[in-house]
Amino acid sequence: MFPRWYGKWVSENPKDIFGPAILIGALGGAIFVAVMLITWGQPYATASVQTGPRGTGMSVTKFKSEMATPDPTIEDYLDLNEAPYEVEPDTPLAKDVYENVQVLGDVDEENFNRIMLAMTNWVSPDQGCAYCHGEEGNFASDDLYTKVVSRRMIQMTQNINENWGEHVQEVGVNCYTCHRGQNVPSEIWFDVMPANEVMEGWGAVQNRVTPLSQSTSLPSDALQKLLVDGELIAVHDLEPRVDNEGTATWQDTERTYSLMNYFSNSLNVNCNFCHNSRAFYDFDQVTPQWATAQIGIGMVQEMNDEYLIPLGPTYPEHRLGPINGDAPKAACATCHKGYNKPLQGTPMLVDWPELATVSGE
Repeated sequence: MFPRWYGKWVSENPKDIFGPAILIGALGGAIFVAVMLITWGQPYATASVQTGPRGTGMSVTKFKSEMATPDPTIEDYLDLNEAPYEVEPDTPLAKDVYENVQVLGDVDEENFNRIMLAMTNWVSPDQGCAYCHGEEGNFASDDLYTKVVSRRMIQMTQNINENWGEHVQEVGVNCYTCHRGQNVPSEIWFDVMPANEVMEGWGAVQNRVTPLSQSTSLPSDALQKLLVDGELIAVHDLEPRVDNEGTATWQDTERTYSLMNYFSNSLNVNCNFCHNSRAFYDFDQVTPQWATAQIGIGMVQEMNDEYLIPLGPTYPEHRLGPINGDAPKAACATCHKGYNKPLQGTPMLVDWPELATVSGE
């Protein structure tokens, strides 16, 4: 089994029989690893993704294996997708055929039903139409809260596509962007204050691991204060001892760090995806993604204030926040779910033009 030289060496060196064996094993292991790397590739290979202007060295590092892995929900979405129907000019509109059609009424009957079927697959694939319309199929009734909420969510989707195009761009959004086949989207959030009930004041908002603090000691009220109440998102002033209105306090600073940590985890990116790491404070040196994120902040604030929070009285108790009974709210992770583009940039509006405008035309 072993070569002749090995036997001779062992007989001449009886006290050190393991040295050559270890050498042979190490060489064999190295050859095996080299063969595997050549065959399967380097599992931890990385690539630089440019974030800023060319020549500035502004980039983020990503694992190639991670970049090549598709979002698993994309395939499910594409399987359900259906292009608009071509209909005759005299096809009746939904509002002229069905009762109590308050949104999408100007869509023709055939495409209206196409959208309703798609929404069923996007939001309630297990319950079907009954999720919003009841087991008896009383489609004109507003008795179920799910129908009232769905109507408002259609209006919110149309508003996003029509008025926030600088954030969602030509990709757009539809119900599946957030729901992904679930009645309630993942990554919604509720007010959890006080996060630390053994303290009062500033101490009550931090130093307690919560999902909203991203399991850190940072403040857990950052989403509430910054994405609902619209308080200042900033960390400092370049001048010392500044006490002017609009200058960040240290509470603002800690909440901003908490929000930025949430951003990073929601999009699976680092700080320099939006910022220039040598000049965080200089808005002339940020990446293009910084502007997109700023617009997204305004979009989320409007979503929460104008659409989601006012639905609080419509929801049953079990759909409200467990601590403060507040309505479910959205933020970056609700759509992005760990990708810098939701569904990795899959076009969500191209086959659903009815969701592109408030009028539905």
